Amino acid sequence: MNDFTIARRRMVDEQVAARGIRDPRVLSAMLKVPRHKFVPEALASQAYTDYPLPIGEGQTISQPYMVGLMSEALMLAGEETVLEVGTGSGYQAAVLALIADRVFSLERIPELARQARRVLDANGYSKVNIRLTDGTYGWQEMGPFDGILVTAGAPQIPQNYLDQLAVGGRLVIPVGDRISQSLKRVTRTTSDQFQEETLVGCRFVPLIGNHGWQG
Repeated sequence: MNDFTIARRRMVDEQVAARGIRDPRVLSAMLKVPRHKFVPEALASQAYTDYPLPIGEGQTISQPYMVGLMSEALMLAGEETVLEVGTGSGYQAAVLALIADRVFSLERIPELARQARRVLDANGYSKVNIRLTDGTYGWQEMGPFDGILVTAGAPQIPQNYLDQLAVGGRLVIPVGDRISQSLKRVTRTTSDQFQEETLVGCRFVPLIGNHGWQG
């Protein structure tokens, strides 16, 4: 075992499983994905620590616990089509690629999209599809989605996400102001009915776009 393998095991045991994440598929995925490959090389030694890290362009890679919590909240069985809004480093997309059938990811910052594509391909996650666009529109032609995971805080839930969610599907999204949010899970119970739950308080970078924060 190399040092990163040991650090990854400790991360999953102490930061994720110990805090109540129980989905064995999520825990297994987080044990496999080399998180240190998704952060700037200078920060690789900190990749398995218990906090977000900067990845450039004013964006961050989420705290490991939050990745585990959001992934588990989608309640995936492995055959689903999932939309991620905010590719960022590509780490969350890599985890989703191991617990879902198809993953579509949206990123608005060209340099982050290019870097994520490079790292995902280099580490065998080529089935993740990335599109450079305003993520607040979703990806209508690839929907409906069984799960939608949003990795940035929204002032309210964009209607586009609700429209693109399959019946029985789940949307996991931080909602609040620019400083702090509540992590919401919205389940589409029928074609015109939704059930909303509040999971935990959180803090994400703002969801920028025409249906989010304006710059």
